[in-house]
Amino acid sequence: MKLEIIKYFDQTGNEMSHRVPEEGSADIKLGAQLLVQENQAAVFFRDGKAMDTFKAGRHVLSTLNIPLLTRLLSLPYGFKSPFQAQVYFVNLKTFLNLKWGTKEPVSFKDSELGFVRLRAFGVFSIKVSKPQLFIAEVAGTQAIYTTEQIEDYLRDLLVGRLNDFLGETLKTIFELPQFFDEMAAGLKSRLIDDFAKYGLEISDLVINSITPPEEVQKMIDERAGMGAVGDMSKFIQFKAAKAMEKAAEKGGEASSGMGMGLGAGFGMMMPGMINQAIEKGKQQGSAAAGAMEKTKTCPACHKETMQSAKFCPECGAEFPATSFCAKCGATLLPGANFCSACGEKSS
Repeated sequence: MKLEIIKYFDQTGNEMSHRVPEEGSADIKLGAQLLVQENQAAVFFRDGKAMDTFKAGRHVLSTLNIPLLTRLLSLPYGFKSPFQAQVYFVNLKTFLNLKWGTKEPVSFKDSELGFVRLRAFGVFSIKVSKPQLFIAEVAGTQAIYTTEQIEDYLRDLLVGRLNDFLGETLKTIFELPQFFDEMAAGLKSRLIDDFAKYGLEISDLVINSITPPEEVQKMIDERAGMGAVGDMSKFIQFKAAKAMEKAAEKGGEASSGMGMGLGAGFGMMMPGMINQAIEKGKQQGSAAAGAMEKTKTCPACHKETMQSAKFCPECGAEFPATSFCAKCGATLLPGANFCSACGEKSS
């Protein structure tokens, strides 16, 4: 294959490098034209070595444009014969929206919660900054090298640095939301050297979320809620009132609604219920005591004794049988001809 016009256009948008020709080498004639697009660089290889790198523009391959190759060809060919070579077109555009995230939760020692397992997600973007180094260290002899082939490795590298960064700079996950931007900037600075040794540059890094397990997230939400409540007693009263309102609206479902909504309200009502029970007990006790304190007079020694006594505990006299009014049922006094309650004549 003899090439006189060398150019390449990426139709997929995700190729980082593309070799021309894709298989073997091509005969490239001195005087051939090389067309390099604005977002490309073209690296010439011969005998497995990078000879020259061309930037955007139209280049005529001559002894002036490829001095390193010229020295190799000058003696055997006298600058006239074609030479065997490959051209690697390297894409210099910024590759956007590359995803990163933790495959498994990472352990983090929280100053307040102890060890917590976290998941993190985000996006980053890269570009090739040194074409020859990228070909030598990453693409190698592959005819086509895409972002999909390197994305997994860069993702794992990024997550590894994130683990170290969290352990050194963060004390508790309660601080996370307000520090996402600062954390992203700090993490990006740590990755610069890691990417540079492969001829790459990390352009942007965004942390979309760092999330703890669901049970820990509930604790965080509860803590935030307590901070927003302020006066806890008023909040409980409000929740109890809302729960009773819902129970009244649901009617037959009140019991299930009350179980969840009135927990706090029932706790507030308990002291009042207990006090009412105690007061009722006192009243019943007083009534019983009053009944027990009713007495009658002994007809012999005139000493007071209990109403239910049949014999006087002082003199032993027998109390006469108790009579009751046939009309109103009141107790008749001994020897009385009329009822003291209603005036009915006793029989």
